Amino acid sequence: MHSPAANAESRLSLWRHVREYAVPPSMIEAATARRHVGDWAGACAAARVDVDLDLRDVMRRHGRDLAARIRADLRHLAPDLLRWHMPRIAPDGLLRPGLTVSLARYGPAHHDDAEPVHLVARTPPAWADAGQRISLALWVGSRAGRDCSHPHPRPDRRFRLDLHRHLWDARRADELRIRSGAPQTTSDIARPTCPDPTWDALRRGGYAVHRWAAEAALLLRSEGGTSGAVTLRLGPRRRLLVDVAPSGTDLRPPTVRIVGAPRAGRVAGLPVLPHAATWMTPDLELLQLGLIEVDRLHPLVAAALAPDHPSAGAAASPEPAAATRLVACRGAWHRIGLVNGVLTPLDHDPAEVRREELLVALTGTPLPCLQVIDEAHRRPESLPDIRARLDHGDTAGALAAVEALLGPDALLPDGKLRQELDSAALRRITYGLFRAGLTERGPGTCARDWQPKRARRSHPRHAIAR
Repeated sequence: MHSPAANAESRLSLWRHVREYAVPPSMIEAATARRHVGDWAGACAAARVDVDLDLRDVMRRHGRDLAARIRADLRHLAPDLLRWHMPRIAPDGLLRPGLTVSLARYGPAHHDDAEPVHLVARTPPAWADAGQRISLALWVGSRAGRDCSHPHPRPDRRFRLDLHRHLWDARRADELRIRSGAPQTTSDIARPTCPDPTWDALRRGGYAVHRWAAEAALLLRSEGGTSGAVTLRLGPRRRLLVDVAPSGTDLRPPTVRIVGAPRAGRVAGLPVLPHAATWMTPDLELLQLGLIEVDRLHPLVAAALAPDHPSAGAAASPEPAAATRLVACRGAWHRIGLVNGVLTPLDHDPAEVRREELLVALTGTPLPCLQVIDEAHRRPESLPDIRARLDHGDTAGALAAVEALLGPDALLPDGKLRQELDSAALRRITYGLFRAGLTERGPGTCARDWQPKRARRSHPRHAIAR
């Protein structure tokens, strides 16, 4: 069993990786620019969010009022902020697959409907997650699932953002500081709202204990109540049952009391505290421990968590690897760099390079400069960085890194770099087939057979990036 400290270190290391690759600065800049001019569809396209709803169809089916409310929410949707806060899984921090998250709940579309209409964000199943794309749609009750190819079309009770609009709505992004789970005053630390011996251990584990009472009360109010029992899911096999007591007055906040730690089957019918309310936001922990700089955060997140920090817009992308390098070759230091878009030895004349290439074709040993160039084409030192960008759907960033290293006109021989690029292209084809409804479930089909072993995550539903 891992110690709490080791678990915390592993969790924060994962979130540092996510913050570096999952939402690149170029995406934030493009999506923000489109959102600021009212182009919500363009912002979604920039953030790799597919839109599976038509507002004119919504108006015909559900009326002008509902269509107007949805249009207003879409105009203020920050899709890059939504991607920033979407649930993720270990070990690579990819989007949690096969998930339907409620962003907004509008009430029943018609008086005879029993279930409300939801604006939802969906992630594809793990076998079709190339590009790490998200889709927006409407869920209008159980009937909607009959025509939906998504494996889990119903909004998930645990992963819901309709009670946490600050995680996707630009109008309310400044609420993150208050609702992040951080103690706001010293009195919060001295008199926790969860008076239980395990409180300190939970707080050290990254749980938003300070917010549990207020968030549980919000959850109960959304369910039509003011007090009662709420389930907290702390892990795959760990749950807490808390009892929420109303405040009695507007000046006193509600309180919670830990009742016990029941098994999962015994709390199936109780409200579940959303994941976003159970944990502190990882950005706050990363900032407090000095593991990330404010400038590396999403601008809306940085403005909420560090309001005194000077605004500098979206963080700049890391500089690509230098194209000119030194190589020890035949007792001297030689340079290799880009010439006409191709990585080339700079201190060998073309005739010598042609002789050496002919020697290699005849199974000879090439010059050290040519050996380094060949290794860079097959397995560059920056391959982990390129692979991470491809895994998180940042194809443009991955290709930019390859071009900075090898040049835009490089021809890649067989090797791990080419395998990564080919695999990413094939995965994008599989995602396109999934979107078009032209393929069945991934496991057991040819669409999954070609995937490398590292892409096959066992039990992704249980590997939660907390």
